[in-house]
Amino acid sequence: MEIRPLAGALGAEVIGLDLTGGIEGSAFEAVRDALHQSGMICIRDQGAMTPEDQLAFAAMWGEISIHPYVPSIEGYPGIMKIYDPNPITQTWHSDSTHMRDPHAYTLLLARVLPNVGGDTMFASATGAFESLSPGLQAALRELSAVHEGTSLAAEAGLEHEAVVAVHPVVRPHPETGAEALFVNDNYVTRIDGWTPEESRPLLKYLYGVIGRYENTYRHRWRGGDLVIWDNRSTQHAVVGDVAGEERVLHRVTIAGNAPV
Repeated sequence: MEIRPLAGALGAEVIGLDLTGGIEGSAFEAVRDALHQSGMICIRDQGAMTPEDQLAFAAMWGEISIHPYVPSIEGYPGIMKIYDPNPITQTWHSDSTHMRDPHAYTLLLARVLPNVGGDTMFASATGAFESLSPGLQAALRELSAVHEGTSLAAEAGLEHEAVVAVHPVVRPHPETGAEALFVNDNYVTRIDGWTPEESRPLLKYLYGVIGRYENTYRHRWRGGDLVIWDNRSTQHAVVGDVAGEERVLHRVTIAGNAPV
């Protein structure tokens, strides 16, 4: 097994693993450590994985989370079919931060890819926070933000109280201790205790910092790529430039804990 960096800001690729037969404990620890250090990893050449293989590997990362209103693929609870870039997925975000306990990890396996397009952008929320002035860092540590579910949750009939949570604006990583910005343009509606109008200038500035080129990596998918990212230290957004071609990826998310 070889682990190589993909970009200066974040990302690493793992070469030489075959997950169809499982993975030994020492190799898994190396992969997990690489993820915590780099924010996201891509394990190449996993196209032979079955849904059972993907779920078994995902379970090594923690409890598999079942989405409350987007159905799993038939017969495989926990695997969601990702196929249609939309305004929600094209916005910088961390998965399901409107939950009291947002997801810790996401695993996305490429099944069908277009000839061109459909890349996924990743950003280091840790690097974004580190780039801020000490004064702004100190101020942000004192703030929390209100995260609310998108219109899809309402359309599915969920009560508003079930898809709203208040989280710190700055989140220390439970494994590494590194601090990261924990606000995103998909779910955050305001700073807690502020009006939306008062919140908007600060949030807009922070989103701009997250999306700076030096904090990002653009992943060009290859067949069989298994990409894993840490939702506590990164954000992501799909590039919606697929012109009518099929793009299918299988997603599994791992339950996390409430930010502290």
